[in-house]
This record gives sequence, structure tokens and C-alpha cells, in this order.
Amino acid sequence: MPDPVEWGRVMVGAVVVASAVLVGVVLRTLLTRLTQRAEGTRWAWDDLLARLLRDLAVVLTASAGLWAAVLTIGFRPGVREVIGSILVAVIIFAVSLAGARLAAGIVSEVGAGRSGVSQSVTIFANITRAVVLVVGTLVLLQSVGVSITPMLTALGVGGLAVALALQDTLANLFAGVHILASKTVEPGDLVRLSTGQEGNIVDINWRKTTIRTLDDNLVVVPNARFADAILTNFHQPAQEMSILIPAKVGYGSDLEHVEKVTVEVGAEVMSEVAGAVADYVPLVRFHTFGDSAIEFTVILRTQEFNDQFVVKHEFVKRLHARFRVEGIEIPLPTRNLIFAGDPPV
Repeated sequence: MPDPVEWGRVMVGAVVVASAVLVGVVLRTLLTRLTQRAEGTRWAWDDLLARLLRDLAVVLTASAGLWAAVLTIGFRPGVREVIGSILVAVIIFAVSLAGARLAAGIVSEVGAGRSGVSQSVTIFANITRAVVLVVGTLVLLQSVGVSITPMLTALGVGGLAVALALQDTLANLFAGVHILASKTVEPGDLVRLSTGQEGNIVDINWRKTTIRTLDDNLVVVPNARFADAILTNFHQPAQEMSILIPAKVGYGSDLEHVEKVTVEVGAEVMSEVAGAVADYVPLVRFHTFGDSAIEFTVILRTQEFNDQFVVKHEFVKRLHARFRVEGIEIPLPTRNLIFAGDPPV
């Protein structure tokens, strides 16, 4: 500590520290408002920059003020070096936390921009955050005089043991990276797994893939199982899809007339029902001489998977009403029972 005659410098140093902290608080308040305004813009990078400055405002100004106070008070060189090392460690720690948040935000923005979905892909963001924090920790230890070479060697040996103990966790981690890197599926895609789960992918993180089913429940699938599953992606290569609607008419029906009426009803549904592809021309394909009817399939097209339900609903209603108007029979299944002793038919 300084001599008693230098307590005036101590008071000046205290004022400097208090002023620096006040400036930091004011800057943080202003940057918080700036961040709120930046969130309303279409450009995402200003949000990240404003958050970085806001996170570092108080720490950097307070550290600068404290160091200025140390120089003003005139501590002995040994004490000054200790305080300087502590301040450097605090700054490195704060910068590492803020940098990890910034790097994760950049990865999330780039990933969302390339995938074209609003859901966050957390696995790459988490990996980036962890890497930045590890590097920051090593720099921090080096700055305070701790040799990191033996630590890296120990981590290398210990990492092998950890990898053997966490095989399932690591399998899920690398499976998640493979899923996203291969672009087989992306958050927002509608998929159906061979195990029966069906729904939109909400998120893919370091351990699991979350699927929101059509009945609005969440299904959590480990990444390793998801990567090995046989799946159907209804959003690839495009969200438009064809739907097949089975139907049948009686043997006495005029098939040319049946086809003409069915195509007209299908075209009406395509042009009037939301979710249908308006310029698509419906197809009718007769395929089976059934037990009591000639069976055929109507092929329509929808803009995405969930639209098929309302399109089928409207088509069946309108086709049934049109068949009644046209006098086209939709036969019921019939069976003829012949008992022993009855004359042949």
C-alpha cells in the first residue's frame, strides 16, 4: 500500500474506478437499447455485434479504470504485477465468454441462412461454443503462468479413456454432425421413420433429434438411431407431392364417362382448394377387375404433405356428389352363397 501521505492518490484512484464502472453501466444500458432496436432489423449481424459490445462494456471499462487507479496510487512493482495478472485473466475470461456467444450466434445465423428454416441447429453452435471456451481457458492458464503443455498431454491420454467410456454419447455426436453435413434432412423437414415415427424435425443437437408429430407431440430420437433408420423425407427433393386416392365403379359404368367426370372433379378441387397445385392436371388410372367393381386410382398433387388431408376430404365429397348426379354407381361388395342341392346359376 502507499505511504500515509499518499492517501490522496487512493481517493483519486477510487474516483477513477467508480467513474469507469459508471461509464460501463451507462454504455451497457445504451447498448441494450441498441440491441433491442437491432433485433427489429432484417440484418442479423448487427444484433451479434451489439450483444458482444454490451457483454464487454462493464468488464472492459471497469478493468481499465482499475488499472488506471493502480498506476495513480503507485503500488510497488510486485503488487502491480499481481493486480495486472488478475485483470488480464478477468479480461480473457470475459472475452472468451462473449466470443463463444458471438461464434455460436454466427454459426447459427449461417446455418439457418443455408438451410432456409427458422429453427436453430444447435449442434454446430454448441461445438463452436465449446471450442472457443476451451481455447480461452488455455490462454487464461498460460497468461497466469500455468504451463499448458503437460495439461495437453494429460488431456490426450485422458481423452482416450473418456472416449471409451462415452462411446454412445460420441456416437450420437458424430451421427448428428453427419446428418447435418450430408443434408439428408434439415430442421423443418417432414419425415417418416421406418420405426413409424412421423412429423417435422424441430432440432438436431449434439445428442438427439427432436420430431414434432402431426398430433403435436414431441418424439426424441438418439442421433445414432436416427442416422441408421430408413426414412422418407417428404420435403426432398421438393415439398410438392402426389397423392393417390383409390376409387371404384360398377361393371355397368361407361369408363370413358367415369374418367371424364373424375378428371373434371379433380381439376375443380385443384383450382379451388387451398394447398392443392392449381395448374396440375389430375390423372385417372384403371387397374383392377375387382370382385364387384372396377377399381381405379386418382392422382392429385398438393403443395406439401399436410395439405393432402383437406384435398382428399374435398375430392371424396365432390366426387361422391357428382357420381350421384351422373348416375354412376359405386357398388357395395356382394357375395353369392350357393348351398348344396341348389340348382346351378
